[in-house]
Amino acid sequence: MNAGAGRSIAEIVANDLCVGCGLCEALTEGRVEMVMTAAGALRPSPTDVFTSREEERILAACPGAVAEARAEDGIDVDIVWGAYRWMAYAWAGRPDTRHRSATGGVLTALGVHVLRAGLADFVLHVGADPDRPMRSRWILSEDPESVLANTSSRYGPTAPLAGLTAALERRRPFAIIAKPCDLGAVHALSRTDPRVDELCVVRLALVCGGQSRLSKSQAVLAEFGIEEDEVALFRYRGHGNPGPTVVETTAGDRFTKNYLEMWEDESGWDVETRCKLCPDALGEAADVAAADVWPGGSPTGEDAGFNGIIVRTATGEDLVISAVEAGDLVLGDPITPRTFDGLQPHQVRKKEALAARYRGLADAGVTPIETRGLRIPELGRRLDAERFADERSGAGRRIRAARAAAPRC
Repeated sequence: MNAGAGRSIAEIVANDLCVGCGLCEALTEGRVEMVMTAAGALRPSPTDVFTSREEERILAACPGAVAEARAEDGIDVDIVWGAYRWMAYAWAGRPDTRHRSATGGVLTALGVHVLRAGLADFVLHVGADPDRPMRSRWILSEDPESVLANTSSRYGPTAPLAGLTAALERRRPFAIIAKPCDLGAVHALSRTDPRVDELCVVRLALVCGGQSRLSKSQAVLAEFGIEEDEVALFRYRGHGNPGPTVVETTAGDRFTKNYLEMWEDESGWDVETRCKLCPDALGEAADVAAADVWPGGSPTGEDAGFNGIIVRTATGEDLVISAVEAGDLVLGDPITPRTFDGLQPHQVRKKEALAARYRGLADAGVTPIETRGLRIPELGRRLDAERFADERSGAGRRIRAARAAAPRC
């Protein structure tokens, strides 16, 4: 069945299953734009001007409609972590990159290496908007300095796929660094656009804990008594691991929050509804996925910076080996899937809960995300009857509330 059958983009937005990836803007060549809502979410606007062909193509790849693993034949498939060649600790080989970047700087190091080694001509990724530093925008980086200038995590809304058409129209090989849902959309789009597999030659993902709305960052400014037009820098991570959140003003004032002050209370994350229902936060459409690796899932202090990497494809393996040989990346000890369970326990719990949560969506009259190759039914069978019922009823309640309060432009 077509993933978009019986749906519309307007319905996905109204049901709050949109994550604001930017695909709508790319495939309409900017006629539909990603707009920040009053609730701090990026959403396509307007949603009633798509041609039938545009809507069909978008729905076939939209993260609010479909998610699909991208697995090579003959590769081990773990029930939680998906297809992989191997897993290991890793970090950027250059100390400055490791320090400036989020966690151990693996994604930045690989993005830089892609360009230095001539494996791609540019990188599609996101960075701080120079005019509004608390917000993010997509960028095409053609040199290592640009990749480094846009390093560190961007926890607020990002729409990297708004730049996908611009990247494809260059007709030059490129890499992409993005969220798992974004890369899932890129993979799905390759079914209808052969340029994707021809030109998007390296795909790198962060293992994602969810995308916060801009309201999370706005709350930080309110706490410090700052207006957004006073912000000169808003850095969520980096300059250490996990690194502090830093706000600097045009007047020269500086404010900080450590990682636990910023993120320990999960109820205050203001994460997108779709992220709570995400069937692939682990980057199963990537060549390499990079994760935080804190035992128990939370840091206890600052350290030099370490990632866990999941090498999923031959392309990813070749890239990592090339980066290690060039000194751009350092590999540590191997990691097993069950070790990763203990480093990212919240990811395991969420994947186990999704089958029940999708039943709750259906109970509320909302079409769940169609999943392919992501083992959601098998993981759901791990839940006992009581937890399954709790997750199902809870998801139904939350989606009804989310629909009522869904951000609108």
